[in-house]
Amino acid sequence: MKPQSGSLIQAVENNDVKKVQEILQDASYPINETNSKGETPLLIATHKNYIEVAKRLIDAGADINQQDYIQDSAYLYAGAQGKTEILTYMLKHAEPNQKVVNRYGGNALIPAAEKGHLDNVKLLLEDGRANIDHQNKFGYTALIEAVALTDGSVLYQQIVQELLAYNANRELRDNWGKTALDYAKEMGYTKMIAMLED
Repeated sequence: MKPQSGSLIQAVENNDVKKVQEILQDASYPINETNSKGETPLLIATHKNYIEVAKRLIDAGADINQQDYIQDSAYLYAGAQGKTEILTYMLKHAEPNQKVVNRYGGNALIPAAEKGHLDNVKLLLEDGRANIDHQNKFGYTALIEAVALTDGSVLYQQIVQELLAYNANRELRDNWGKTALDYAKEMGYTKMIAMLED
């Protein structure tokens, strides 16, 4: 009996690895089917951090770049929201499309830096496919966001350090004409100022 339309989404929602595996046996099943929000089974698995389910979907060729109605893809979401195990698996077993950006015009690295996901920042930098100096709709780079939109704490200092170690361009200015250093000075982040002036 052929699985009914929507049954893969249902199995993923239930984190039912066995059922997912069963449906994936049918090569004609639309693996990138979507729900009412435009989310694919892989994006749902990534939202919920269902690692085993996500791995099986990736192995079966699920599209990591397909976006939902708010422009999230499984790859962009994994990067932005600290789903490190899923992101690691994607980078090894799939091809992230770097032309696909989130609703703010950003790549996976920018929100990873801003939300303090140090492990994801390291992963994406080591992988090297995400453009370290990509600027979103506001002109923000990962480096600018790691300074301008954060509390300047040790975690963000480490992120700034990682970005600088990979030669992030510290001269780039956002839409307001400001560099990461300008923001660090404005907010009195002395440790970051020292790093950016180094």
